[in-house]
Amino acid sequence: MIKTINLTLTQEVCTNDEALQLAIAQHLQINIKQLTGFKLLRRSLDARGKIIKWALQIEAYIDQTIEESDPFNPIWKEVHHAPFTAIVVGAGPAGLFAAIELVTKGIKPIIIERGKEVRARRRDLAAINKLGEVNPESNYCFGEGGAGTYSDGKLYTRSTKRGDVRKVLQYLVHFGADPSILIDAHPHIGTNKLPKIISAIREQLIACGVEVRFDTKLTDIHCKENVLTGIEVNQEELIPCTHLILATGHSARDIYTLLAKKGIAIESKPFALGVRIEHPQSIIDSAQYKCAIKPDWLPPASYSLVTQAIGKGAFSFCMCPGGIIAPAATAPGEIVVNGWSPSKRNNPYANSGTVVTVDEQDFARYGFIGPLAGMQYQQMIEQKAFAMGGGLLKAPAQRMIDFTSNKVSTSLPDCSYLPGIVSSSLQDTLPKEIAAALKIALKDFGKKMKGYYTNDAVLVATESRTSAPVRIPRDKNTLEHIQIKGLYPCAEGAGYAGGIVSAAIDGMNCAHQIALKVIA
Repeated sequence: MIKTINLTLTQEVCTNDEALQLAIAQHLQINIKQLTGFKLLRRSLDARGKIIKWALQIEAYIDQTIEESDPFNPIWKEVHHAPFTAIVVGAGPAGLFAAIELVTKGIKPIIIERGKEVRARRRDLAAINKLGEVNPESNYCFGEGGAGTYSDGKLYTRSTKRGDVRKVLQYLVHFGADPSILIDAHPHIGTNKLPKIISAIREQLIACGVEVRFDTKLTDIHCKENVLTGIEVNQEELIPCTHLILATGHSARDIYTLLAKKGIAIESKPFALGVRIEHPQSIIDSAQYKCAIKPDWLPPASYSLVTQAIGKGAFSFCMCPGGIIAPAATAPGEIVVNGWSPSKRNNPYANSGTVVTVDEQDFARYGFIGPLAGMQYQQMIEQKAFAMGGGLLKAPAQRMIDFTSNKVSTSLPDCSYLPGIVSSSLQDTLPKEIAAALKIALKDFGKKMKGYYTNDAVLVATESRTSAPVRIPRDKNTLEHIQIKGLYPCAEGAGYAGGIVSAAIDGMNCAHQIALKVIA
């Protein structure tokens, strides 16, 4: 007999095999000798009580030999000379997993990526951090692996209805991720480990016959009678194409502009915008674990906060325990901040985007109307932040209570943001309605989490790339663009995903729809 059970146990029990087996047997009300084995299916921390425990989901085997897990062995097909070809624009999670799905269906993908391969990106990231120089084609957002590669690798998603989340995680383990991501409630790989995994995916795809072209930028899309016929890359080369997966990410403003210019349907979309807030990690640990000093076995604590403020939603976003704030601008003259953590999450600071929802009314207030209104609004704020920071990607910043008290900070705490921070009035950097909502939200968050509302926390502007400011509409069944046959708007850049796993699922779904269409 096999039974799936849920237990909540202390760390001492979980790390002692005999004690854990006894706890399982007692829960099942069986003799411990009847327990022939068990598998851990899921685990998460439960820090609600005085004693912190692990919540476990376990598959228990009673008087039955434990079954070995089915090995995950993808069927890789040789596609060098496959009869069908599809072009994938973008080598982020959506593009890479779309290519994986195409290969397993016997279709040859050609991946074009405006940026560099994953390891070569590091030189451009160093230039951003040390010199304040932004390469518009290779940065934290553009390049192999996409924005997620160098911004943490958090894998938690609620997109279970969109596709097979476990399959995405299994692929990542297959290519080198720690198997713990298959059981952790909030799986995380770490920016330091993702590049090797991305490289392994690319090597497998190339071995199957996939063509991968870096430094190759989509510059035009050709259609005839609303049917895709080809693309132009680097403003010079024409490539015939009848199936195109557009997986360019939420920061490819040139793609949105191109689509609008050509009259290809796009629409403005609400998103969220604000700041990234950094606390000493010890403050967050103390608040969440209710102890002065965190035991070594506990991971650095995280948080998730949400409230309503003057009719707007305000919430924490992309929380990075033991993390670093990174400069994520994609063009000179802009300040964009993001966050990431290494696999060990062992830096002394915790950071999180803290943002407020914005929509067409906000855009129109500043004169932006039409499908590109959100993008133009976003760009305006990022350029204002650059001006307030004083150049070289130094970011405007303010202590938390100083911000809510309309006081420019006379000093700033140490901060992980490498280009540096400058004391500024974020009231003057952000739109007044965003600043007003944030002030209310921060005080409310302080009531919900002890120690959160403190001048030891610093606000760094701007966190503005939470999601795409544009949606590229598509048919909900075929996933093709509503106007252009053969064009498949995909994942975050098209407004249909919100993270590594959901983007990967959407890429696979788009590839599956192409396979249904071309393979009889």
